[in-house]
Amino acid sequence: MNVFYNESGIGEVLIIKLKDTPRHSKSFEKKGDVVQIKNNETGEVTGYNVFGQPDQEFRSEGPVEMDEKKLHKVNQMIQKSGFDHQIDADFSPKFVVGYIEEMDKHPNADKLNICQVNVGEERLQIVCGAPNVDAGQKVVVAKVGAVMPSGMVIKDAELRGVPSSGMICSAKELGLPNAPEKKGILVLEDGHAGEPFNL
Repeated sequence: MNVFYNESGIGEVLIIKLKDTPRHSKSFEKKGDVVQIKNNETGEVTGYNVFGQPDQEFRSEGPVEMDEKKLHKVNQMIQKSGFDHQIDADFSPKFVVGYIEEMDKHPNADKLNICQVNVGEERLQIVCGAPNVDAGQKVVVAKVGAVMPSGMVIKDAELRGVPSSGMICSAKELGLPNAPEKKGILVLEDGHAGEPFNL
């Protein structure tokens, strides 16, 4: 779940994105100030647009940092408009410390590596093209659902035929001050796998 609000760019609209929907499969239904977006092929609700001026806590220029309280308010807006649907969301940290336990060369790409990364409660397979990535490193992982400072949303992907869940980040991608210009991931000296990394 990703929520965006950008009054100067698109006006007073709270954009709630639950899943990607192919353009040709989208359908829209409006009730009051709320538009529900569905995937015609699967019947799944994939998002909402809520029109009108939202509460102050939702107003930001870009991604809205969500929590249980804000989600409750969003569900109230949706249900008050007449839709019988409730959004459930995972609010666990999306930027965490990861520990690269194993690394293998990608079979179909010389500059890519397949990393097995411990992020605490799970182990993620992440394909990474950074020249300085190696097993035994502590790194910053953007998990699926993370919104990068650039606005890019991290998704499950397949890179040259190999599944990848998440991204091992560089200082520049994280928008950190004084980030080096040269390519390469940020290697951490401290931290434990799974603990949040605060931007």
